Amino acid sequence: MNINFNDIKVEDLANFKGGEKSAKMQFFVDENNRILRGCLIPGASIGLHTHTTNSEIMYILQGSGKVLYDGEYSEVHVGDVHYCPKGHEHSLINSGKEDLIFFAVVPEHK
Repeated sequence: MNINFNDIKVEDLANFKGGEKSAKMQFFVDENNRILRGCLIPGASIGLHTHTTNSEIMYILQGSGKVLYDGEYSEVHVGDVHYCPKGHEHSLINSGKEDLIFFAVVPEHK
């Protein structure tokens, strides 16, 4: 199966998961996974949240920022992968000067 994000509507989600500003997101969702491409403008963030039934893998495509993972900050840059396992919490923050674009997979754990 191929997923073409050019054919998926962009959703502008204000204060996504309690974050700052808005996130532009494109979602493909089925019963097992959520696959998405997201964009955070400078100063925007995805709010701190816990993965209780799933995990998340994020690949940074453009820009830079930081991740708050289980209470500790770390920087992310193009080519980095951030992994948040089930039972852990994280947030993504665009602390850079350009859009932060990322690809993420969120598999459900049964």
